[in-house]
Amino acid sequence: MSEVSEVGNKIVGAVSKVIRGQEPLIERLVCCLGAGGHVLLEDFPGTGKTTLAKALAATIENSKFQRIQFTPDLLPSDILGVSVINPKTAEFKFHKGPIFSNILLGDEINRASPRTQSAMLEVMAEKQATIEGVRHTLDGLFFVVATQNPVEFRGTYPLPEAQMDRFMMQCSLGYVGMEEEVQILTDQQGLIHPVETVEAVVCQEDVLEWQRLISRVRVSEELKHYMVQLCSSTRHNPDIKLPASPRASLALMKVAQARSVMAGVDFVTPEVIQDIAVDVIAHRLVLSNEAKYSGRTGRSVVESILSEIPVPV
Repeated sequence: MSEVSEVGNKIVGAVSKVIRGQEPLIERLVCCLGAGGHVLLEDFPGTGKTTLAKALAATIENSKFQRIQFTPDLLPSDILGVSVINPKTAEFKFHKGPIFSNILLGDEINRASPRTQSAMLEVMAEKQATIEGVRHTLDGLFFVVATQNPVEFRGTYPLPEAQMDRFMMQCSLGYVGMEEEVQILTDQQGLIHPVETVEAVVCQEDVLEWQRLISRVRVSEELKHYMVQLCSSTRHNPDIKLPASPRASLALMKVAQARSVMAGVDFVTPEVIQDIAVDVIAHRLVLSNEAKYSGRTGRSVVESILSEIPVPV
C-alpha cells in the first residue's frame, strides 16, 4: 500500500517543481488521473494550464503525449484519424489521430464546433472510438486534460451538458502569490523552459497498478449513502434545472478513493468527500434562470448542500 501509493505523490512532487504555488491543484489533477477520469481546467489565460498538462505527461515514462489545439475549423477526423488511399495499392490505410495517446491535452476545447467536441465523447467514456464503422480500442493509460478560458467568448461554443458530465472534475488554478510569481520569472530566465527539465518519476505500468489499488480502497455503506445524498439533493433543488446524475456519485467515490490513497490510508473519510465534492459535482449542474440572475453558481449551490446535509458519524 505505502509503496504503490507513492506513485501519486511522486508525480505531484515532480510537477510542483515547475508549476509554482499550485500544489493543491496539482494534487487534485493527479487524484483525477488515479481515479481513471478526465479533468477540465478553466481559468484565465496565462495561468499555466497548458504547462501543467505538459509537465504531468513528462513525469510518466513510456507514455505518449499529444496536444490538440481546438479551433473553429477543426474536424472530427483531425482528432480521431482518417483513412488515406495508397495510390500504389489502391487500398485505404487508417492513420490514427491524436486521440490515440496516453495523455491528451485538449487546449481551448470550447473553440471547436459541437460536432468536433462530440467526437471525444465515446473515447472519454469507453476508451474506444468507432471510426468508419470500425471499433478501435485504446489500450493502457488514457487521460484527457482539457482547458478553456472563462473569458473571450467570441468564436467559442459552450460544452454541451453531456460532455461536461464526462469530465470527472473541473478545477481552476487561480493566480499565484507574489513570491511564487517571482520564482516563475527566475525559473524562466534561461533559454530552456522549465517544463523541458521535468524528469519521468514513474512508468505507465506504475500508474496502472496505482489505479487498480485505488479501486480497492474501502468505502463504508454510511459514506456511500452520504455521497448519494449529496448528489440526489441536487435533484430536488429549485435552483437547479439539470441535476447531478448517478455518474456524479460514482465520480465522487472514485476521486475520494484516490485522495485517500495519496494520504496513505486505505479507507475514505467524510472530510475527503467534503474536500472534493464541489470540484466533482458543480460543473455538472445547470442552474435555473432565476438562480443565475440572483448570482448563484454551481459551486455555491454545492457548498450550500454540503452545509445542510448531516455528516455520518
